[in-house]
Amino acid sequence: MTHRRLLGMAAALLAIAGLAGCSNAESAGETGFIAGDGSLVLLDPAVRQPAPDIEGELLEGGGWSLAGERGNVVVLNVWASWCAPCRAEAPVLEEVWREYQDQNVSFIGLNTRDSGAAALAFLDTYDITYPNLIDTDGRQQLQFADTLPPQAIPSTVVIDAQGRVAGRAL
Repeated sequence: MTHRRLLGMAAALLAIAGLAGCSNAESAGETGFIAGDGSLVLLDPAVRQPAPDIEGELLEGGGWSLAGERGNVVVLNVWASWCAPCRAEAPVLEEVWREYQDQNVSFIGLNTRDSGAAALAFLDTYDITYPNLIDTDGRQQLQFADTLPPQAIPSTVVIDAQGRVAGRAL
């Protein structure tokens, strides 16, 4: 994927962040999560670090691994069914996925701190067609600690075709 396409996708992700109605980074009452601030960070290719080896069970059944996506740009979105900004951005993410899926781009959802039934209902409600990993305890997210960690729910991390963390939208 060219730098121009990556920038175009980043612009789409920035639009998603804006449409999700993210607030300033602050605790959200008793839910125990941090809301995003709408920021977008894009890293120069010279300073990108390898993404962690994310792998696990899909909500839809089967398994998935980031290593299997080498050669594709990967858009990893951290979400939960109880998260209002996640509900707001879900249709837009699906739209961007459908637009870019034939251009060496893979989307993966990372469902966190949720029940399987609630997560599957979310996918059905918003007609999400890209795969989604289960991350009940947040361990998959923690693997990004040395790069650009998803610090809020929702967060979107973009991994370049070489398997390096290229950007993040909160």
